[in-house]
This record gives sequence, structure tokens and C-alpha cells, in this order.
Amino acid sequence: MSHRDIRKKTLEKARRIVVKVGSSVLASVERGLHHEVFSNFAKEISDLKRQGYEIVLVSSGAIAAGMEKLGYKTRPQSITQKQAAAAVGQNRLMNIYDECFSRYQQVVAQVLLTHDDLSHRRRFLNARNTLLTLLELGIIPIINENDTVVVDEIKFGDNDNLSALITNLVEADLLIILTNIDGLCEADPRYHPEARCIPLIEDIDADMEGIVGTSTSATSVGGMVSKIQAARKASRFGIPTVIASGTRKEVLHQILKGKEIGTLILPKAETLSSRKHWIAFNLKPKGDVVVDEGAKKAIVQRGKSLLPSGVVRVRGDFDRGDSVSCLGPRGKEFARGLVNYSASELERIKGLKTDEIESALGYKYSDEVIHRDDLVVL
Repeated sequence: MSHRDIRKKTLEKARRIVVKVGSSVLASVERGLHHEVFSNFAKEISDLKRQGYEIVLVSSGAIAAGMEKLGYKTRPQSITQKQAAAAVGQNRLMNIYDECFSRYQQVVAQVLLTHDDLSHRRRFLNARNTLLTLLELGIIPIINENDTVVVDEIKFGDNDNLSALITNLVEADLLIILTNIDGLCEADPRYHPEARCIPLIEDIDADMEGIVGTSTSATSVGGMVSKIQAARKASRFGIPTVIASGTRKEVLHQILKGKEIGTLILPKAETLSSRKHWIAFNLKPKGDVVVDEGAKKAIVQRGKSLLPSGVVRVRGDFDRGDSVSCLGPRGKEFARGLVNYSASELERIKGLKTDEIESALGYKYSDEVIHRDDLVVL
């Protein structure tokens, strides 16, 4: 099957779409906010909505909007200055969106989220219910990271990864990431103009290994590392991703018509349930559990639970129910899950058989350190 046929077949099923628009599309230091871009997106998304699509917009730009209002000529360097710019800019950003969408009789809603909101299961479900209700009412949610209160999330790629988590939150059919270059390239096109744009990635882990390697630099692969990470997250939930230029005219219409624009990243054949996706990507591990080779094989190859007999070492300070990373004998993370015992309890029962847990602790919560239903192989 040709790339064009694969693209058409993949995209024709999409109805609920998460669209992430980056600051590089919406603003520049030289010109400030690009008001015509906001207007164009409002028209295009409104047209798509009338055609039966449901659109959830993840928009950057609060700090850029604040910079323009405050008269900053360069991007703030300190966290507090960024937060101040975001506080000023977020209101301005939403006013622009509201004004642009009102021209097409569309109602928008502001939703500000932090990683904390999505890492607590009850708050995750509350956010899901709110967003699904907005979609049912025909309202376009506009989501942004709550940069005003967040510290460690004000970094490169924050909204890319947020958009991937939103695909799980709203059970989307497609993720579209709009940036300032034509797609995922073999090298950074800012420094290598001859770099080829990759039209199709069928297996993001295998196909990207030689290009990305282990780099985490913000400028690697055309500044695309966070977008690749986002596409990986979406692919594990069974969601395809398109990375394309947001400066192209009617880019959303062209993507959904199957035109060969940008890079299409296909989802994994074996996908995670919504809950397991939440465990794998929404929770920050509180510690590490190092296991022996036998336990690792049982988990990876046979889908088994982690038992105390397979635990070799415990690191970190975690409680029962927290997320932990499972590391193999060489120290590489291969799984993540919700642990049934605290770090201090696990230290006392590591290496023991399940029928020895109660005598060691005086009680027993479970036979498993991590039950397979709460365990995700990464």
C-alpha cells in the first residue's frame, strides 16, 4: 500500500481531534502575536466543526502574549518572570481566541491544567468529564499548561506532551501537532536545509532510533524531541499523529483530506487501555524497584505480576499505591506500575516468597508487589 493510501485510510476515520498549536506558529519576537494566524485557525476549526468534527485545541502562546503586553523584547529567563508573563498573557490569549471564534458563532472554553491534575486519578476523570461535556455542548475547549503556577513544566515541549495526554483524556482519534517546520526531518532543517522531511513513520520506536538515538537536546532533530515523545505516547493509546507546519494555508483541511503534508506517525498495533496509559505516562514515579532477570522476563514475555521474590533492590521513598519504575539488572527501566507496598515494607520482603510476606511484616496486603493489571511494559 502506498504512503498516500495509508494516509487516507488512517485519517478518514478521525472525528475527534486534538490539535496542538505551538508558540512558534502563533507569535514571534519580531512581530509579537500573529493575529491573522489566530483568525485563520478560528475559521478553519469552525468549518471543520460544522462538517462534524470535534476539535480540542491545545494552545501555547500565553508567555508570548504576556511579553507583548509587558513590552519585553526578549523571552524572560527566570521562572518568576515567565510566570508573570503567562499570568498577563493567558487572559489576552483567550480574549483573542474568543473574539476570533465569535465571528463564526462558536463558543470556546478555557481549560488550564497542570501535570498534577492529570496524575491524580479522580482529578483526571473529573477533567475528562468536563471536556466531554464541553464537546457534547458543541463548545471548543482551548487547553494550556497552567504556566502561572507551574515551575518544572515551563520547559521545552511541555504542551507537546500535554497534547498527547489529552488524546487519552478525551479518547481522541487523531493528534495533530502544528509547528514552524514542515514535519519530522532527518536532521535539524535550521542547520541542514537539505534535510529530508519524513512522510511516514510506521514504527516510531524502530524508525526513529537511528535519527534520535538517546538525545534529549531541545534542538535535536529540528527541535522535535518533545514531539516525538508526544507521538510515542499517543501511539501507545492507538492514536496516529501528524506533525506539520502550522503556517501552511488550511493545513487542517489538507491533512484530513489525506494530502501528503508533514509526517504521519502510525499507532502501535498493541495498544494500552486508558487506565494503563494513565499509569505509564501521567504518573511520575516516586522510586525504583530493581528486579532480577527472571522477574523481568516473566513480566515482559509472559505478562506476569511482580512478586517479592524477584525484587533485588529498592530505591526512593514511596507509599502503597504510588507509581514506581521497574528496572532490570542493568538499571534500565522496562516497566512502570502501582506498588502494593511502601518502600520500607518492600525493603523487608524483597527476595521472599509470597507465603513468607505475612511472617516478615505481620500482615499482608497482596501476594504481588505490583499486580499485572497495574503494571505497564514500556
